[in-house]
Amino acid sequence: ALAACGSSSSSSDTIAAESEDTTPAADAPGTGMKIGLLYDITGRGDKSFNDAAAAGYDQAMAEFSGATFTESAPTGDEDRPERLKTLIEAGNGLIVCVGFLWTKDCGEAAAAYPEISFAIIDDVIDQPNAASLLFSEEQGSYLVGYAAALKSTSGKLGFIGGVRTDGIGKFEAGFKQGALAANPSATIEVKYATEPPDFSGFNDPAKGKTIANAMFKSGIDVIYHAAGGTGAGLFAAAMESGKAPGEIWAIGVDSDQYNSVAAENGQEYILTSMLKRVDVATYEAMKAYINGAPLTGIIRYDVSTDGVGYSIANSAIADVADKLEAVKAEIIAGTVVVTDKP
Repeated sequence: ALAACGSSSSSSDTIAAESEDTTPAADAPGTGMKIGLLYDITGRGDKSFNDAAAAGYDQAMAEFSGATFTESAPTGDEDRPERLKTLIEAGNGLIVCVGFLWTKDCGEAAAAYPEISFAIIDDVIDQPNAASLLFSEEQGSYLVGYAAALKSTSGKLGFIGGVRTDGIGKFEAGFKQGALAANPSATIEVKYATEPPDFSGFNDPAKGKTIANAMFKSGIDVIYHAAGGTGAGLFAAAMESGKAPGEIWAIGVDSDQYNSVAAENGQEYILTSMLKRVDVATYEAMKAYINGAPLTGIIRYDVSTDGVGYSIANSAIADVADKLEAVKAEIIAGTVVVTDKP
């Protein structure tokens, strides 16, 4: 499920630019191979979901310097088919589709072009030439929910979702369950920025700020977002709250947002982030293709493989890290089973 569709600094002409800038050396790893990446709206720059995919893309491009890499981002649903067609016609042998909003287009392409390998993040394409890269977001969200309840002094927590979908519901479900496991008396207020079919809730910092402001003013002191670019509004609200880090906290998602968000944009208020290793999934799909064994079928990333987890970049999380590691071990052992339904 899509956890982040954010704003981007990439231009809509990424296809031509990348192809021109990545001329391979004749004897470099991956020579002659072509790989395409289709971001979700609108590509690099969201400091969350898309940027995690970009990190995996950049790692593969650096390691397999003989291959030609092309990235592209849609500006909306209307230009998805054309961007996918462009990558197909350019001869890419692997196309990685980032986010469930690509499922229809990439699924139809996988059926029509069996000679091309496809990988989709956050959904399933049931074709023999496709890999479905899924995450147990509820497990990572359980851990940050547990941390939120331990760090809260009010017992009042908040969750901001980008769009109310089954996928984002996994984040909500895990966060609630983890928080209540740590503090059965905790209360969790849930707000979504938009409802389907309006997916603008993944890229609306102003709405995120409005929701977070109301939550902080109500006495909530820890808020977790699974809202992509909208989450920037949470960090802005924390900065403008008049309260210091430690009095209130924000929790990021997907990427380690303590490291990706600048100090002037609220870094010091970010207690931790639920890490969703889209970078690892993206890189592994590309590496497997370069090595001649493209991934296929369903591949799941969970806490047992560090496919999801929590960040420790902010030292403020250190005093509860031992408890979080113990809970993580219980999830891996199966003694704690995390629901993916709110």
